[in-house]
Formats: sequence, C-alpha cells, structure tokens
Amino acid sequence: MTQSKSDSKCETASKCEADTLSSSELTRYSRHLLLEEVGKDGQLRLKQSRALVIGMGGLGSPISLYLAAAGVGTIGIVDFDAVELSNLQRQILHSTENVGKKKTQSAKARLLEVNPEVNVVVHEERIAVDNALKLIADYDVVIDGTDNFQTRYLVNDACVLGKKPLVYGSIFRFEGQATVFYPPTGPCYRCIYPDPPESGAVPNCAEGGVLGVLAGVIGSIQAAEAIKLLLGKGQTLMGRLLLYDALEANFDTLNLKRNDKCPLCGKQPKIKTLEETNFVCATEASSKMETGDKAKPEVTNKKQTLSDEDNFPTAITATELSELIKAGKSPYLLDVRSIEETMICNLANSHLIPLPELEFRLKELDKEEDIVVYCHAGVRSHHAASVMRRNGFKKVRNLTGGITAWALDVDRSMPRY
Repeated sequence: MTQSKSDSKCETASKCEADTLSSSELTRYSRHLLLEEVGKDGQLRLKQSRALVIGMGGLGSPISLYLAAAGVGTIGIVDFDAVELSNLQRQILHSTENVGKKKTQSAKARLLEVNPEVNVVVHEERIAVDNALKLIADYDVVIDGTDNFQTRYLVNDACVLGKKPLVYGSIFRFEGQATVFYPPTGPCYRCIYPDPPESGAVPNCAEGGVLGVLAGVIGSIQAAEAIKLLLGKGQTLMGRLLLYDALEANFDTLNLKRNDKCPLCGKQPKIKTLEETNFVCATEASSKMETGDKAKPEVTNKKQTLSDEDNFPTAITATELSELIKAGKSPYLLDVRSIEETMICNLANSHLIPLPELEFRLKELDKEEDIVVYCHAGVRSHHAASVMRRNGFKKVRNLTGGITAWALDVDRSMPRY
C-alpha cells in the first residue's frame, strides 16, 4: 500500500500491544467499557481495527476526530490539499495557525493530540484510478468525506471491487444525508445513481454554500456507522438513506434497494475494473476532496483557445483579461454566479445574470458585443458561453479558472471562497 510521509510501524510500544489495554487506555475508554455492546472485547476490537477516511475537510474532521477518540487503532487519512481560511467555518480539525499547511499534517497533529494511543497513517496524495484499490486494501472500513462526484464514484467503485464497506455522507446548504454501501448485503452508490450527472448540472458547496455545523452532524453519524461496523454491533444504515434538514430540524429515512441492473454490483455487471468506470463529471470542485472547498482553477499557460466555427477565441485567461482592461479595451463582463456569491467578490463593471436565468434573459445582451463570461472556477461560465454561442453570440469567451483565477493571478487581495 502506498504511504506518504508516514511509517506503518507503531511509533510507541502501546500501539503495538493490540491485544491488551493499558492502564491509561482502561481509563480513557472507561465509558465505552461500561457499555455492554462494547466492553473490553469491543474496545480491543476497535484497537485492532483499521479505518480509512478520505478527505480531511468538513466531513473528514468530525469523522476522524471521533474515530481517534473512540480508540480505532489505525486511522488512515487521505488528502493532498492545504488548509485555507475559507475552510475553517466547518473544518474543525484545522485552526487559523494551520492555514497554508498540508491538511494531512494538520490533521495528524490534531488527532494525536486527541489520542496519542492511535496510529495515524498519512496518505498525502490524490485518490485516483491507479491507486484507489491499493489505498483501501489494508483497511477494514472506508469512510467517504469527499464532496465531488468524480471522487465519490471512484471511491464507491473501488470499495465494491475491493469488497470493503463504505460509509457515505454528503452535505449541501442546509441538508445532509448518510448511508452505508456494502454489496451484496446492501446497495452501492451506483444502484441509486448509475452514472455521474452532466457537467455543471449539480451545484457544489462552493457555489451554493453550506451550514458549517451540518458537517458536524453528518460526519458524526458517519463515525457512528463506522464504529458499529467495526464492532459488529447494532443496525447500520445499510439499505437506508438518512436525510437531515437542519433548517426544518427534521430527520427522515428512505429505504434503498440493490439494483439488479446496476452496472457495478448487479447480476451482470459491466464495470469489472476501475479502468472501465466512467468518471466524466466536471463540477467546479471536481479536483477537491472535501465538502465546501474552494475549487482550484485549471489555469493554462496556453494562449486563447480558438473556435473552429469562426476563429474567434472561446477562452481567455485572467492575465489576458487584465491586460485588455488596462489597455482600455475591456469587454462586456457577464457574471453567471448567484447573487450571494457576488457579495463575496466580483469584477468591477460586470453585469449579473445567474446561470439559471440566462436563457430567458439573452435578449438583454448584444450579440455583436465582445463578451467575457465568468463564474467561480470556469465550469458554469463554460456552459453559459456554449449556450450563448448556440443562440448566435459570436464574440463570447469563457474566463478560464473563473474569478478564482483572477484572485490568484491578478488581484491577490480579492477574497476567495
């Protein structure tokens, strides 16, 4: 199994003594030992268990904190990103002093502060087709703390192929959900959603926002499910989807069934290796691993991309746009984000038409004018530009990387989200 910046060997003698509980552990876990369903045998079972948490953000924070506090002996943590100021509203693993540091390093330090008796294995890498099965191989349970469809499908597929139980959770705005996927006992993610949504069809937390405390609620439920799976006790959420509406203070449960026609775990599966899976799903946070994270724009050094139709550029970088504005040749700037997003930051002299309203308001725009469309990280604006070109707009360009690229490459004083 690939490990980054970590040693799989126990760092202290107490971590190696997996079949006994030390005096300090008996005290630390005493409230567990009083539970008939846990007791000393259950606590030893937790100590001997290995759990993998993918994503050290909004969901990964409470998940990993409670697994460490519960005494799960080995906790693998997967992330490749750095802590940012906008993370701290919900990512309680990290603090202000950790901004700029790698999330895995920040997380490991905090988890060992909570419980120095556990072994934290750092995987400072992006989970991908070529390493997913290796990452999950040595763990008893996998807990998904990601927020983008690309990674969500990948983790699900790897767990099904690797025969690992997957504790799933997701949050958006004021709503969250959680379940356990573990075929053949229960369904997998593809039983419910066979294929990823089209690019830009579903907003993410960076676009729509998320109530910070919601990550704590759903992440704690995921931690509880993982602990029950490791103990072999209680009734898990396998076959049931738990829904939580924080705004209405309401919990609900939906029954889930395996889909015999599921392309992954059905009677005649079409997907038999990770290389055969379909992860073509671009959201503005597709490269991120955690709820609510700011997307990294895919800024290219290449010059403007040209349209095959009329040789007019279809994309422009933040630097190129800045140069046009400085030269007094500013194009019409069209912002297709939500009103709420514009309150955080915006480009001067831009005009707002939220993407859902665009097709109904095209008559407000001049088809002959040079227009640059932008959003948060370039996905919604790419879709908007395509819609406009189909409706006769010849001089429309997408701002590559969106306003995030502007904040990174042109105006570093601009707030980022």
